[in-house]
Amino acid sequence: MEALIKEMEAYAAENHVPIMQQEGIEFFQKLVEKEEIRSILELGTAIGYSAIQLARLHPDIHVVTIERDEERYQLAVENVKRSGLEEQITCIFDDIMNVELSDSFDCIFIDAAKAQYIRFFERFEANLKPGGVIVSDNLKFHGLVGAPLIKSRNLRSLVRKIQGYIDYLKTRDDYETVFYECGDGVAVSRKRI
Repeated sequence: MEALIKEMEAYAAENHVPIMQQEGIEFFQKLVEKEEIRSILELGTAIGYSAIQLARLHPDIHVVTIERDEERYQLAVENVKRSGLEEQITCIFDDIMNVELSDSFDCIFIDAAKAQYIRFFERFEANLKPGGVIVSDNLKFHGLVGAPLIKSRNLRSLVRKIQGYIDYLKTRDDYETVFYECGDGVAVSRKRI
């Protein structure tokens, strides 16, 4: 398993595939263990790195993960098979906004198109169990959120949308959100009971 994890990290670095930073994934794993999270909906599979890292923590953890990029999806399916965790990880190939799920989850992990975080949050919050958590990654966006000067207009727009999502989380009184500096910036939003 460790060899596969290292291989995935190397592949992600070489091919510019966004996977959770080491500090972020370790934080997330501790959260899953502490909260005894058993069902996770992941929005944005990439190559299956975080799904594998979370599912391997306990045999009762099940991850449903959605990816719209066909090449990444195929690679994720292959990596999941190689990890031996096919019984615990369900990969769905589709656009997140097209997927209808009736299941309830202990945790929803948002790690897909940064500009769509609010839409993703609102689309799937009904699938979150009471007292469950929504984990959002990349809220520092490589240190650019809060940076004084960004030359690229597209990048500025994206950073503005991430900042908008952070502000949105702060206004949601039905959730208690805590922001963490680890990795690339992580928020944990707990649904109030």
